[in-house]
Amino acid sequence: MCNRLITVLALLLLNSTIIKSQTSNLNPQNNSLKLQITLVELNCENLFDCQHDEGKEDYEFLAGGGRYWSRTKYWRKLNNIGQAILSCYDKLPDLVALCEVENDTVLHDLTRRSLLRNAGYEYLMTESPDVRGIDVALLYQPRHFQPVCYDYIAVEPLTGMRPTRDILYVRGRIPRSNDTLHVFVVHAPSRYGGEKETRPFRQQVSRKLAEAVAQLRGEKIVVTGDFNDYYNNASLRYLEREAHLTNVTKHAVGINGSKGNYRHEGLWRNLDHVLLSPELLPLVDSVYINDAGFLLEEDTRYGGFKPRRTFIGFRYQQGFSDHLPLVVRIRL
Repeated sequence: MCNRLITVLALLLLNSTIIKSQTSNLNPQNNSLKLQITLVELNCENLFDCQHDEGKEDYEFLAGGGRYWSRTKYWRKLNNIGQAILSCYDKLPDLVALCEVENDTVLHDLTRRSLLRNAGYEYLMTESPDVRGIDVALLYQPRHFQPVCYDYIAVEPLTGMRPTRDILYVRGRIPRSNDTLHVFVVHAPSRYGGEKETRPFRQQVSRKLAEAVAQLRGEKIVVTGDFNDYYNNASLRYLEREAHLTNVTKHAVGINGSKGNYRHEGLWRNLDHVLLSPELLPLVDSVYINDAGFLLEEDTRYGGFKPRRTFIGFRYQQGFSDHLPLVVRIRL
């Protein structure tokens, strides 16, 4: 399965103090444990640059497009995503799975020129046939996770299904424990056009995931991303049943009280998930949603609060994302 060998890059030296989390004193921690891996998953809500990618329908994010995207807005977006990641824990997350990232340019700018520029992250990402040009990526700290190889898993479109994002697969080594960790990052097709009508498309992604996981039976496996489904929908139930994975975030809540990481018409739910193989389940230390106050805004229509997103429709509001970050900490 894994046929793209890579050379692990040396960790960049940290040149400045990393921003500390506003939530560091609120999360369960066990400092006596020798090693913990912190995973963050975040849908970035359209992290596009300002340039057209040939063959992609990214025109709305050009200067003359419907969103009037600009370099100023782009750099604010990068720093907002960086701030959201840094606020997830009082130390740098070891692994960060990202959805809705456009290309290598935005990943380079995010890891080298934004608030994350001194964090030392390296990254891997897919190059998918998605018509809008969005992909998935994995940021990693080379001191704590060393990729051995990676691959793209294509999802063959069904009738009526547009080409979708490839699944990113990374096999890596945890240097301090010498464990091998298999990470899958997915962004399943949206519900646009109707949940029932698009349900088979998301089930197709789950079938491909289950096939890949079956080849790794007995290994430590993480499957994460935006599934565009809730924990009790068919695509997630299929993975638990057929791939023998457990969804450890199905009931995840925010440290400040949010009942999910995505809010639609006043209802909190989770569209993003982290699923683990049986070998990792006993090692889970904590699971939560990062709902730091600056990531939220008042929901004037339904009451309470909602994620402070970048756009509401086509109206720009300088926010972060319409999804809140998921955080899972694992002992290894």
